[in-house]
Amino acid sequence: MIASMLNYPLTPNPDDIRLTDKENLIKNMFCSDVMVKGYYPYYLHHYIEENEIQLEIPEGDEAILRAGTVDFYACSYYMSSCMSYDKTADKVSGNLLTGLKNPYLVESEFGWQIDPKGLEIFLHRVYDRYQIPIMIVENGLGAKDELVDGRVQDSYRIAYLREHIQSLKQVIAEGVDLIGYLPWSALDVMALSTGTIDKRYGFIYVDVDSQGNGSLKRYRKDSFYWYQKVIKSNGKDL
Repeated sequence: MIASMLNYPLTPNPDDIRLTDKENLIKNMFCSDVMVKGYYPYYLHHYIEENEIQLEIPEGDEAILRAGTVDFYACSYYMSSCMSYDKTADKVSGNLLTGLKNPYLVESEFGWQIDPKGLEIFLHRVYDRYQIPIMIVENGLGAKDELVDGRVQDSYRIAYLREHIQSLKQVIAEGVDLIGYLPWSALDVMALSTGTIDKRYGFIYVDVDSQGNGSLKRYRKDSFYWYQKVIKSNGKDL
C-alpha cells in the first residue's frame, strides 16, 4: 500500500512547481514505480546522490524486481497539502503529514485538509502512469466523537465519506479502473498519527480512553447505519 500524500504548488512560481513535482515523485511514485515497473526509476539515482545514500544491490536482485511486479495498485488517501519555498507560508497543523495550508480547502479539527477533488486528481495520475487496476485501502476522517445517550452523531464523517465516494464515481465514469474501496475504519482504534484513541475513525464507537479506561462496549455511530445503506446499494444511496 502506498501512503499517498498529494501535494500542490502553493503558487505558480516555477520554483514551487518544480519543488512539488520532486516531492510527488519521491513520496508518491518511487515505491510504486519499483513495484509496478520492476526497476528503480531514473529520478531516484539523482536523489540518492544528492542525499548521500549508499544503495547496494546484490547480484540477482534486479531480476527479482523485474519478475515480481504487482497486479494492482493499492493506496491510502486522507488529505492533500501545498508546497513552497516561502518560509513564511502557513503550515497545516496535522500531526503526521506536513505541508502548507491550501486557502481553497477546509480542514478537520486535527488540521488535515479535506480534499475529495484531490482524490480524483491523484487517481487519474496513477492510472495514467501505470494502467493497472487501483484499490483504495484506507480513506476516512479522524475526529473527537462524543457519545451521548448511547449515540454518536457523526454527520461530519458521513459528509467526508460521501464526498470522496462521489469523487470515486466520477473517476470511474472517466475510465479509471477502480476495483475496490475500503474506508478506515470499521471500529475505533488507536490512531497512528496521535498514538491515542481521542482521534477516532471508526463506524463503531469503542468506550475506552487512551489510558485503557472504559467498559469497552461498542456503539454503532450514525455513520455505521449510513454506510450500511451505501454498501447495500453498491454506492447508489449516498
